[in-house]
Amino acid sequence: MKHYKLFIGGKWVDSDERFNVTDKYNGNPFATIAQATKENVDNAVISARNSFNNNYLTPTTRYNILMNAAEIVIRDREILAEILSREVGKPISEARGEVSGVILNFKNMAEEAKRITGEMVPIDATSGLENRIGFTLRVPVGIVCAITPFNYPLSLSVSKVAPAIAAGNAVILKPTQQTPVNACKLVEILLEAGLPPEHIQLVMGPGATVGEMLLNNNDINFYSFTGSAEIGEHITNTIGIRRSTMELGSNAAVILHKDADIEAAAKECTLKGFYNAGQVCVSIQRIVVHKDVFEKFVSISKKHAESLVLGNPMEENTTMGPMISKKEAERVAKWVDEAISQGAKAVCGGKIHNETFYLPTILTNVKKDMKVYNSEIFGPVIIINTYDDFDEAISYVNDSVYGLQAGIYTKDIHLAMKAARKIQCGGVIINDTSYFKARNMPYGGLKKSGFGKEGGKYAVEEMTDEKMIVLNV
Repeated sequence: MKHYKLFIGGKWVDSDERFNVTDKYNGNPFATIAQATKENVDNAVISARNSFNNNYLTPTTRYNILMNAAEIVIRDREILAEILSREVGKPISEARGEVSGVILNFKNMAEEAKRITGEMVPIDATSGLENRIGFTLRVPVGIVCAITPFNYPLSLSVSKVAPAIAAGNAVILKPTQQTPVNACKLVEILLEAGLPPEHIQLVMGPGATVGEMLLNNNDINFYSFTGSAEIGEHITNTIGIRRSTMELGSNAAVILHKDADIEAAAKECTLKGFYNAGQVCVSIQRIVVHKDVFEKFVSISKKHAESLVLGNPMEENTTMGPMISKKEAERVAKWVDEAISQGAKAVCGGKIHNETFYLPTILTNVKKDMKVYNSEIFGPVIIINTYDDFDEAISYVNDSVYGLQAGIYTKDIHLAMKAARKIQCGGVIINDTSYFKARNMPYGGLKKSGFGKEGGKYAVEEMTDEKMIVLNV
């Protein structure tokens, strides 16, 4: 069983305490990780500050490092996919898809490293200031602390670390305890790619201890977090006026209008709703379907849900793996049982299978006061309700404390644009599901889904400071 160490001060550092990383399919430990102490965390911050102050990376250098990293991931893609499949429990096909996205993200961020610009400010347009020239520069913030979740551990680590490097920052990476091995591999990749050793630090341990140490270290300039709204609120309350991006919870909804391609939309919504066992921020939780096509949509969705193959994620024919833990499967079961007891109907699924699996579940007749409706279920459960009036459908989507992304299927451009303007989400995806995400688009939510943007130049802008320069000539 392989042991993974911390990476601090340009060296792999061990500690007295270890934590077992389990294979989410069989529950057996397959790796151990070192657990950071307060001294480890403080040393990581000191080292990152030293590297930031003394190792300026030119845009071309950053580009080369990130492009090199992409090539290394291409070389090691199957190794990384297998680790993802074991530590997350996602099917190997989905794990390969995550690795492919990481390659694209590295390449995209490499290009963004060469595109960081300011802008001219027409100060000389003001009477009496004709001899002034004004422009802005974008400069790195300093130390970026990346705190990542379990569901897309490699992809979301790269979504934070790559733009931080592209912007010229030093990085401290703190992965979740549940899926940390790919973070260790990521550090190895960046070092091989040519990143100065002290420009990346890896600390591991519980959020309640190691996470708190990071939040309370005032020499960290920026925090990038993906996780629950509750933890996001705690982070922002703790770090005060220091900057951050928060990619938090969601309760994603999709509108299905009567003029849409019902067959194609039902297939896409169903499969994306159960992707990674529904443990995705933009996973489809609520679908509102026009009453004229409701029965047809439910029937097709049921067929696709029941066609999913549950089993060992490492087997090629498996299309849905276990949830991240038995505890989470039991939580989902409790919520669904409660909804059924209150009048919801289970079209399919609705029960635990082999302890950590939860059967792909479709619920109808769901009321607004049920947990499965108004909270983020983060599991393989889809709710399908009906609407008559299109404004009613928009209200249905907006009826949430979250606002990350939403989808709408319709051939009517007027209805599509009406939804785009009125839906209260950070992204509105037309003729596709809420699950859609491109590497260079601004990705982030409204309301309790957080603030700030990930993706392409938008992430780089978040991780840089704008500085005003005025010349008196």
